[in-house]
Order: sequence, then structure tokens, then C-alpha cells
Amino acid sequence: MMAGWEAVRDEVLRRIRARVWPPGAVIPGEEALAVEFGVARATVNRALREVAESGLLERRRKAGTRVAVLPVRKATLEIPIIRQEVEARGERYSQRVLAERMDPVPLAAALRMGLAEGVDLLFLETLHLAGGRPFAHEVRWLNPAVLPGGELPDFRHISANEWLVQNVAYTIGDIAFSAEAASPEEALALGIRTGDPVFVTERVTWSGEAPITFVRLLHGPGYRLRTML
Repeated sequence: MMAGWEAVRDEVLRRIRARVWPPGAVIPGEEALAVEFGVARATVNRALREVAESGLLERRRKAGTRVAVLPVRKATLEIPIIRQEVEARGERYSQRVLAERMDPVPLAAALRMGLAEGVDLLFLETLHLAGGRPFAHEVRWLNPAVLPGGELPDFRHISANEWLVQNVAYTIGDIAFSAEAASPEEALALGIRTGDPVFVTERVTWSGEAPITFVRLLHGPGYRLRTML
């Protein structure tokens, strides 16, 4: 008898790696595995979902669960806390709130968040500093309606990036990366030249159907993004 879903997951992974269940094989159903492992069917379901999310299993309704023939490796990407990124470089973190106001959300941001144009949201513009030098320029639209208690902290004392990661759970997110030329305003904020390349991260998170925030984050030349495979 196994203790929990982690133990079931580990045994499933062992069987896949040992080719007990070779690529393309349909594995036993949840009910059969629950009996074999001496656990609830829900425990098996949780374990199989975890393995499927890693790309090693393909789960299809009415077709059963099959070992992937060509497993898809997925990167693990967490929302980084910028203060921790800076401190990991051995530098002192600080931030400046350049703008904070309630404003009608513009069309581009509204479309990303699934909102009607003109809804009032909190607009934040923040400059993150490493050792007193510009590290990242952040423009954010934040939906106060989804915040705990509907109250906003003082973003001069804690960045919206750090506070949201610590206090507001999201259920789904969308993220895009691109390389762009810095606009005059962006170049001025980052202390670079207009047209210099910048690394752009645009991210939207939702809690259920309600959007939490849309953020556009810019890093200047030399920034590297690291993730786990």
C-alpha cells in the first residue's frame, strides 16, 4: 500500500523509465491502479496528472492513458521576484514608483486581460534598481477587485511584483517574450539609448475568470533569463 500520490507518481515514473510501460503503451486504468497500489482513485488521478504535465503521458478521454512516444519536455517557469534576482547578483535592490493612479485601461491592455476598454484599473510604473542603476522598467495594470480585502499596500515600500507573488494566487497565466528597440521613454528610464535592444516580458495572470494583472517588463542589454527543463 502506498502512502500518497507522490509515491504513486514515483512508481509510474519508474515503470516508464524501466520500459515496463514502453512508449506508446496504454497503461492500466485509474481504478485498476488504485486497487493495485491500495489507494483512492483520486490519488491515482492526481499522480497521473502530474506525470502527464511533465509530458511523459498522454491522457485522452475515452482513449485511456498512453505513454508518450515522443515526450514533450516542458520548461518550469515561475514568476521571479525582481528583488531576489538583484540580490542574487550581489547587488543592493531598490525601486522607484514613477506613477501610480487609477486610470481607464487602454485597448491593448484590455484585450490582453479580457476586459472592456475603459474599465478603471490601477496603473503602476516602477523602475527597479540594482546598486542604484536601472535594472528593469515595469508598466503594470492591476485589478483591485481581485485583491485580498480589496486593499492595496504601499507600493513605495514593497514592489507590486513581490507583493502579488506573495499574496495573490493565480490559476492561469499567459506569458510572451520578445526583443524590441527601446522607445525614447523606455530608453530614458533604463539609462540606455533610444533604439537599443531590450528584453521584453509581457505577462497576464487570472484568478478563475477574473484578470489579476497585465505587466510589461523591460530589461536592458545583457539581461539573461534562466529557467529549468
